[in-house]
Amino acid sequence: MKVLPFKKIKEYKELISYALAMAAFLLVLRWLEFRFMILQHQYELYVGLIAALFLLFGIWLANKIITPKTNTIFIEKEVLINSSEFILNEEELFNRKISKRELEVLTLMAKGLSNQEIATSLFVSLNTVKTHSAKLFDKLEVKRRTQAIETAKKLQLLPTTLE
Repeated sequence: MKVLPFKKIKEYKELISYALAMAAFLLVLRWLEFRFMILQHQYELYVGLIAALFLLFGIWLANKIITPKTNTIFIEKEVLINSSEFILNEEELFNRKISKRELEVLTLMAKGLSNQEIATSLFVSLNTVKTHSAKLFDKLEVKRRTQAIETAKKLQLLPTTLE
């Protein structure tokens, strides 16, 4: 004996109608609760809404301020290096009163040797190398070894490339 689904619904018609009425009643109660909650806490909701708007405005403003307005442009430029034979600028050497020994110390500095290594290769004491370095710095008007090497290359006291 087969029972059709429609007949089952008829049997539980009263139960289904009570369930639907209860669901509708619960929806009305929830709607009223929500409505009264908004009316009761209206001030807090407005303050929260304004705070959220200011938060979004702050995030937008920070992104505008932090984002760089300029683009970085890389320009490739050809650098010409003289491949001709190095010619020592003796006039500059004479004008700055740089001795042959100081020029040797400067050349060894440019090769990347430490003060101790320079002293060993020139058979002098470490203090002598430091004295020559200090005098070189004064004569070239620099404060560091790298500046001295760069200045010497510009003045053609050292070749641009060292072996």
